[in-house]
Amino acid sequence: MLIKLAENFRALFYAPFYATQTLGFFAREGVELQLLDSAAPGASIAGLRDGSIDVTWAGPMRVIQDHEANPASGDSLLCFCEVVTRDPFFLLARSGTQAFQLVDLNHLRLGSVSEVATPWLCLQQDLRDAGVDPDSLARVKDQSMQANLDALRDGHLDVVQVFEPYVSMALSEGFGRVVYAASERGPTAYTSLIATRDGVARNKAAFAAMIRATAAMQQWLTTHDAKDLAAAAAPFFPAVPPALFLAALQRYERAGIWARTPDISRQGFARLGQSIQSGGFVNRPGVYEDCVAVI
Repeated sequence: MLIKLAENFRALFYAPFYATQTLGFFAREGVELQLLDSAAPGASIAGLRDGSIDVTWAGPMRVIQDHEANPASGDSLLCFCEVVTRDPFFLLARSGTQAFQLVDLNHLRLGSVSEVATPWLCLQQDLRDAGVDPDSLARVKDQSMQANLDALRDGHLDVVQVFEPYVSMALSEGFGRVVYAASERGPTAYTSLIATRDGVARNKAAFAAMIRATAAMQQWLTTHDAKDLAAAAAPFFPAVPPALFLAALQRYERAGIWARTPDISRQGFARLGQSIQSGGFVNRPGVYEDCVAVI
């Protein structure tokens, strides 16, 4: 069963996706996987619709958004097979920062993620829950994570929102400390497989095999540590120094960001929907039964 899968973008928190392939779980289920690049985060959605790819991994937020405009047609989107179940982003402050609470952002300079929408949409809901108006913050919203990290190092920002390996880079250089892990909020449906409704019908047997392969990988994770996962995913990150790569995956392992079953968490889906609605990304939070494929 040949399946063309587009990765959303290359990121360390997707390590279990890569491990499922390198450890042979897809092959054991009879899936011949052709892994393709995506031009930009979210760009693979067009490929689902024009038939150039069969499935992609991305945030279920894109499915919720699609259902507002395109709820019942054959090319409407469905999600299935959750892999990243908690938010993999962190707030990193300068080393000398004292005890921190989200409310402290009211008087600090924050650099938020600009490359993708989900991290800020989820964080702004955390801020609202903490009694902070996200629109009132002194926030740099148009710089890359690398630029924000450089600004933190140079003292031009007080707190930055980043994922790995930027956290481990800053800690290894001694100029930052983690003051908030977004994973602490609990389940937030962060990354799953996504296909069109017609694609699910057409590739149901192959997608069922991919779910079984993912479940096998998730079971493997219960008996292997971040060192083993790093060894399995390392071929996809040749430019990341091994020690940095391992430190990053250990941090994610401690944060519990990876799902233990491929079922999309109802609690996580609801939290995601609430976050993207309050942030103005959608008008409605999405209905689980409408957006999640039954395979």
